Amino acid sequence: MATAALTIAALVLLAIALAGAGPAGSAAADGGAGLKTTVIGGTTVLTNAKGFTLYSFAPDTPAASKCYGSCAVYWPPVPGTTASPGLPGRVGTITRTGGTRQLTYNGHPLYTYIGDSAPGQARGNNLNLNGGLWHEVPVSRP
Repeated sequence: MATAALTIAALVLLAIALAGAGPAGSAAADGGAGLKTTVIGGTTVLTNAKGFTLYSFAPDTPAASKCYGSCAVYWPPVPGTTASPGLPGRVGTITRTGGTRQLTYNGHPLYTYIGDSAPGQARGNNLNLNGGLWHEVPVSRP
């Protein structure tokens, strides 16, 4: 009984997060273009064009994402092939399984987090979920 209640609660939370984040939180609406920097909690971090914090996943490598399936539902990969000019650091791409392109910053594949329901939030920072740690992407990270 308790397990069923937890499962239902998790599904409700996911539905609320998806409804609140929508395309704005996923970076899908801007195709990855328009990356910018924003100060959140005193740290200058990378965000998408709508101001949603971008994250890196510790198990990833510079050439491959380790976030697929349910992981990618909670942490949508930032799609695209280019970013706004003038960003500090190195912007690139990797090819995900299935052939889609995902933006990288200084060798880190980029993601948004469905728990961030508004620009300027970083609720995914330092979470240990889906097999590893998630970190907001500071613009000075090598």
